[in-house]
Amino acid sequence: MREETVHSDITVIGGGLAGVCAAIAAARLGRSVALVHNRPVLGGNSSSEVRVWVCGATAHGVHRWARETGIMGELYTENQYRNPEGNPYYWDQVVLDAVRAEEGIRLFLNTDVREVAADGPDDDRRITSVTGWTMGSERLTTFTSPVYLDCTGDGLIGFLAGAEHRVGRESKAEYGEEWAPEQADGQLLGSTILFYTKDAGRPVKYVPPAYAKDILTTPIPEHRLIRTGDNGCDYWWIEWGGELDTVHDNERIRDELWSVITGIWDHIKNSGRFDADHLTLEWVGSIPGKREYRRFLGDHVLTQTEVMAQEPFEDRVAFGGWSVDLHPVEGMYASSPGARQRYSDGVYHIPFRSLYSRNVGNLLFAGRNISATHIAFGSTRVMATCATIGEAAGTGAALCVRDGVTPRELARGRELQQTLLRQDASVVGVRNDDPDDLARSARVSASSALERLAVEPAEGITVERCPLDRDLGLLLPVDPRLEGLELLADADAETALRFELWDTVRPENAVPAKLVRSVSRPVAAGKGQWIATGLDWEPDEPRNCVVVVRANPHAALHLADSRRTGVLALARKLTGEPGVDHDIPEEDGQPVADWVARGMRRRSFCFRLDAPTRAYSPLKAVGGYQRPYGGPQLWQSAGPAPGSWLRLDWDAPVTLAQARVVFDDDVDEYLNNLHRHRTPYEVMPELVRGYRLEALVDGAWRALVEVRGNRRRHRVHDFPAVTTTALRLLVEATHGAAEARVVALRAYA
Repeated sequence: MREETVHSDITVIGGGLAGVCAAIAAARLGRSVALVHNRPVLGGNSSSEVRVWVCGATAHGVHRWARETGIMGELYTENQYRNPEGNPYYWDQVVLDAVRAEEGIRLFLNTDVREVAADGPDDDRRITSVTGWTMGSERLTTFTSPVYLDCTGDGLIGFLAGAEHRVGRESKAEYGEEWAPEQADGQLLGSTILFYTKDAGRPVKYVPPAYAKDILTTPIPEHRLIRTGDNGCDYWWIEWGGELDTVHDNERIRDELWSVITGIWDHIKNSGRFDADHLTLEWVGSIPGKREYRRFLGDHVLTQTEVMAQEPFEDRVAFGGWSVDLHPVEGMYASSPGARQRYSDGVYHIPFRSLYSRNVGNLLFAGRNISATHIAFGSTRVMATCATIGEAAGTGAALCVRDGVTPRELARGRELQQTLLRQDASVVGVRNDDPDDLARSARVSASSALERLAVEPAEGITVERCPLDRDLGLLLPVDPRLEGLELLADADAETALRFELWDTVRPENAVPAKLVRSVSRPVAAGKGQWIATGLDWEPDEPRNCVVVVRANPHAALHLADSRRTGVLALARKLTGEPGVDHDIPEEDGQPVADWVARGMRRRSFCFRLDAPTRAYSPLKAVGGYQRPYGGPQLWQSAGPAPGSWLRLDWDAPVTLAQARVVFDDDVDEYLNNLHRHRTPYEVMPELVRGYRLEALVDGAWRALVEVRGNRRRHRVHDFPAVTTTALRLLVEATHGAAEARVVALRAYA
């Protein structure tokens, strides 16, 4: 046996996606990091050991422009390129590669931390060390650092340090949450084990083990959908333990889940009710994927009310969008549906004050154990959201170490937000006001910019009729005004079309919220008619609107397999139509669930506008937002991408040593690590593939950087310091899009 001590700037305990992103974020800011994980592979519930798909703010495509950026975004897109089939083992490799790429991280796998040294009074504790045992190596390691992150999910480190926390549900009186029970209790979301099947190509028998449960003696066949050919995660409802202690009863929960899985498989194989002769079990998990246990208490406790209201916290550092998703405490044995879900109208915000302990001064946390109520946790718990929280917490920890401040002191300023923006992290509605970004003081110009916003029939564009058997919508950016909008329509009889102009109200939202005006227009019988809507509008500031065309049995719009960035085609779900998850009934009155874009993404209703738009101006790439927010928030060329350029000019020479570029990789495209949903693109076609950065020196352009085969949205380029009066980004190729798109260009000394 060997004993050793490891000192780092930051110790991160827990190697799920929250811990991974926290460690990477801190290391990229120059901090030394010990990443300690008690399993042989990284990724937590997303790893090949558990195989839960990574869900996040897109909510299976419910929310628009909601895919995570920053480190989680890098993992998503790298996996999409390397692992288009969704192999769980390849996903492990993507995550491990991302960690090993950072020289500042020391990784300790198979190391279980179970001892924590902390001192101080109950209201002002401080961790001095944590100690872990490495299985198979007989090593006892003590980790010391100024700052610690508990990313364990179950919150063991904070618990041992004396951090204040909750387990179970708060009462309605405590925070006034609509879904909270009248009395607080210890009920939790249960744990799940998944299984995979495959077609063996020949008959395969199944002899169930003695512990297999006869599921016909349970409520499962009556209240849950059992079918062959499903992806393993489609059996997420095999859940149990919510009435128990999901940690201390973990082994009992595992055994019960195993008994049900083998019982379900026995039912599929041997009941004669399924076409399953050639099917065999390929994999069954052995570790319960936990959903819930401890939730720490920070300076702020995030609530259901704040999630649903999309509270714009001044210290917001991440966003979510998954529904508030709560399951019956009986789990798979419940007679009620497997989940109850409610969506906010758009993405919601997560404050930094929910990511650190209110009584342990050097403890931050990320993942499902953040400071949130049980109801709010029902949304924040999904892994892509946990990952973005991890990047925020890791970034915050790095700044705390650098400046010698506590997380509470850091929360009072804006540097954390600006650092996250510089990293292209998942922050919405915060403008770049980085004082070190020299691009903000430059004049901005471009080879061209898209000014005429339209999608019209043309050679190479496929157009089909989209009957108005339901309300249809067209989301448009309005910058500075909407004028002369026409839609292409058919009518099989003389009729009238009713057009409505709706404000989305919140810049991060993409659904109708406030009616601005409504008009009715006569339409003659005929095909391919451009119909003037008469819906002119000039709001006080740039924003999104939704033009709604009310259902009409005699008319149809034209739907093209072409679109413009920042434009969405929407259709209103009919009463009784299935929702996002066909197995879960949806509550009425949820705009993002009622107005769906699925099936019409990357397509648009044919339209044209008279008024030119500024929504794609080169100014959008400097000193603004880095995600869609009241508009697409990017520069887009009007002409072909090759040869397009974006330029910064300064009145006096400046010295540059670094440029940061954020390209468009279509954050509206829903990705998933195990490919519950598959997209046809290994690399998003909008992404710039080849480009050059050049500086104007003594009247001539000098090449600073030349890139071929780019697959990253966010690129950071360091180069020898150069004194210049202009910086130019020259686009040479994309991965398929005709135009060039740049979200942000930053310049630093």
